[in-house]
Amino acid sequence: MSGFQFKNKQWYADGVALSQIADKVGTPAYVYSLSAFEERYKEIDQAYKSVPHLVAYSMKANGNLSVVSALAKLGSGVDVVSGGELFKARKAGVKADKIIFAGVGKTDDEIAYALKEGIRYFNVESIPEILAINEVAAKLRRIAPIAIRFNPDVDPHTHHYITTGKKETKFGVYLGDVDKVMKVVRQCKSVQWTGVHAHIGSQMTQTAPVGKAAKVIEQLVVRLRKEGFPIHTVNLGGGYGIDYQGEKPPKASQYAALVLPVIKRLNATLVLEPGRFISGNSGVLLSRVTYVKQSGSKTFYILDSGMGELIRPSLYEAYHRIAPAQGPQKAVQTVDVVGPICESGDFFAKGRKLPLMKRGDLIVVFSAGAYGSVMGSTYNARPLAPEVVVRGTRFSVARQRQTWEDLIRLERIFA
Repeated sequence: MSGFQFKNKQWYADGVALSQIADKVGTPAYVYSLSAFEERYKEIDQAYKSVPHLVAYSMKANGNLSVVSALAKLGSGVDVVSGGELFKARKAGVKADKIIFAGVGKTDDEIAYALKEGIRYFNVESIPEILAINEVAAKLRRIAPIAIRFNPDVDPHTHHYITTGKKETKFGVYLGDVDKVMKVVRQCKSVQWTGVHAHIGSQMTQTAPVGKAAKVIEQLVVRLRKEGFPIHTVNLGGGYGIDYQGEKPPKASQYAALVLPVIKRLNATLVLEPGRFISGNSGVLLSRVTYVKQSGSKTFYILDSGMGELIRPSLYEAYHRIAPAQGPQKAVQTVDVVGPICESGDFFAKGRKLPLMKRGDLIVVFSAGAYGSVMGSTYNARPLAPEVVVRGTRFSVARQRQTWEDLIRLERIFA
């Protein structure tokens, strides 16, 4: 994993032992290597250097302000899906003209906020949304820039929960409704349609679906230009896969080899919205063994973290590599790694071969930089874990651990 190495019989983030961070900050805790985030951003930015482009990091993967700020300093834009993410992006120093506002359910208040901030454009997901943006923009006496997301009906060959490019998903406009869209946009006087967007899914480990989607969008852009729409931006989303379990996902340059010819033929500006590709393997979750439980022939490692810190195994049956933070790494027994939450679905791994561990031992759950903290919850009244950022031999708490008082700070007892 980029940013994380096993040396001197223990795991390190950059030049800091994970055990040192755990001793200082406690567990559970997320640890992010800023250099790893930056390296992954640079890889994708470099792959598309031959065309005008914007890498708009998808904040929904990991919205930590220190992470977003570090990427913004390299020139990154962001893709946001809520007013809250837009607010955080601006606080992190992202320029408004590098912010793309996506999502299927933008409220009028969010639309107005984005217009006032002066974002680059909205990714529009439906005809009703075009009408809503037009209405809000008219009231504000603004012209709203939009890119319309079309559903190219391309199978990304990934988990069905994170497939977004098939026609039966809630995302994007059905490609067969192009005529309806053109008619609506022509009637709207407060929107300016200058881009098209397609994002077919997440954790893709093949290049062919991306190439297929790009060709569908190319044909669409050619048609729209003939109809008089000044389409100059092509947004091909993100979804590039990472290594969770020994997969060998394509490099950014391999995706680019299929996309660049299309963008050059169209003489367009390319927008990309990678999230997991940049953040997934740039972070880990630290946890300690609370109990080792024997139940008949089964052995459970019960940790002090669970689905409240990393829900992907419960939600997607996703695989995350797990290892002791220190000591021998050779597997010696088969165990279930579970959390403390009162749900049978609260687990990290079942039937996993891991070294013999004891109460208090430190465990590393890898590939937790994406869809970890951002999907965290306080279920069972368990405070949110801190986020720690590392650069070189230095580390700092970028988000403090919640306290029990924080859990009730916004509550009032009705009397």
